[in-house]
Amino acid sequence: MSATKYTIEEFGSLYGLDYRIYFKNQNGSHISPWHDIPLFVNESEKIYNMVIEIPRWTNAKMEMSTKESMNPIKQDVKNGEPRFVDNFFPFKGYIWNYGALPQTWEDPKHVDPVTGACGDNDPIDVIEIGSKIHQRGDVIAVKIVGVIALIDEGETDWKLVAIDVTDEKADDINEIKDVEKHFPGLLKATREWFRNYKIPTGKPANQFAFNGLYKDADFAH
Repeated sequence: MSATKYTIEEFGSLYGLDYRIYFKNQNGSHISPWHDIPLFVNESEKIYNMVIEIPRWTNAKMEMSTKESMNPIKQDVKNGEPRFVDNFFPFKGYIWNYGALPQTWEDPKHVDPVTGACGDNDPIDVIEIGSKIHQRGDVIAVKIVGVIALIDEGETDWKLVAIDVTDEKADDINEIKDVEKHFPGLLKATREWFRNYKIPTGKPANQFAFNGLYKDADFAH
C-alpha cells in the first residue's frame, strides 16, 4: 500500500526567503498539500498520508505555509531570517523525518480538554521513525503507532509517532511498546529532543502533558 504519487516544483534558493515547494497532482494541476491531499490512504486500515517537510538529519525548519495560496512548503522565518534548529549533543538536526497530516489543524481558540492548552494553529505534526531518509515534498503512507503531547510556549502541539508502511520494520511496529523494542532509546531521545531543542536560542525547556508519557495508537486515532 502506498500513497498517491504527487510531483513537486521548487522555486527560489534553498535556505533563502524565496524558497518554495509547490505540489502537482497526477494530472499536472497545482494543488494544496494541506487541503487537496486526502488525510487517509486507507481509512478502514487507518493508513494516513504524511507530507514530508523536513528530512532526517537536516536543520532547516520547513513547513507548509498555511497563509499562502496553494500552501507551498517554505522555510520558517524568525526576525527576518530563515530559521534553523541548532545541533545539540548528541543530536544532529531533526532525528526523524518530520512533517504533517493533510486536512488537519490544531485550533488556537480551542482549549484541548486533555492538555488544558489551545492548539498551535498548524496542521498536526508527525515524526516518521523508519529507516529511510525521505525528501522534502514526499507524500508517504504511514501507520500511526502513538503520540506525545508537547506544550510549546503554552500551546498544545501533538506529535504523532508513525512509520512508513513500506519500511522493513513496519509490520513489526503497531504500538508504542514496539518502538522501544525495535528502536531502543528512540522514544527517550525524542522526548529529550522536543524538551530541549529551543534551549540553544535562549528559550526555556518545553513541557509535556501526561508528564511526557507517550500515548498508544488507540489514543492517537
